[in-house]
Amino acid sequence: VEQVADLEKGAAGLRQVIAELEKVMEREFRKTFRAIAERFKEYFSMLFGGGSARLSLSDGDSLATTGIEIIARPPGKRPQSLALLSGGERSLSACALIFAILRVSPTPFCVLDEVDAALDEANSDRFRLMLEDMSQDTQFIIVTHNRRTLEGANTIYGVTMGDDGVSLCVHLIGDIPQ
Repeated sequence: VEQVADLEKGAAGLRQVIAELEKVMEREFRKTFRAIAERFKEYFSMLFGGGSARLSLSDGDSLATTGIEIIARPPGKRPQSLALLSGGERSLSACALIFAILRVSPTPFCVLDEVDAALDEANSDRFRLMLEDMSQDTQFIIVTHNRRTLEGANTIYGVTMGDDGVSLCVHLIGDIPQ
């Protein structure tokens, strides 16, 4: 009887801890989401040279099942969901979101794989300038063929196919890491 009472008391204590953790997680999620949403608006406008965008929760009442919706209005266009944007517009919108997340919660490095492939020269220039600004807190490793993006690199490595069919890494500019 005593052991059952102890187990029930322990279970009640665990349920209380879980409820408290859920409240803390919800509060922190909402706080972080608001901060990222504000930065996203700024970075979207900077990357697009105008326009506006917003993040919203698809179900603000249930954070466990909610999704995040992006509504974007590139300069000269009407507001629309991300799915209706061109490839370059989707790519810039995604970069604005990534940069917003990194500004709110910086990481030591970030790998971007050809996110600039669909960008024209003007958008590539704004992307490169944003990368240069963001690189104060985060080191970026970028896979790209875009000449404009390469112009902002501190170090460039080329990967090519050798005669034997094996990839070969060629250091082109910058300091070789030790």
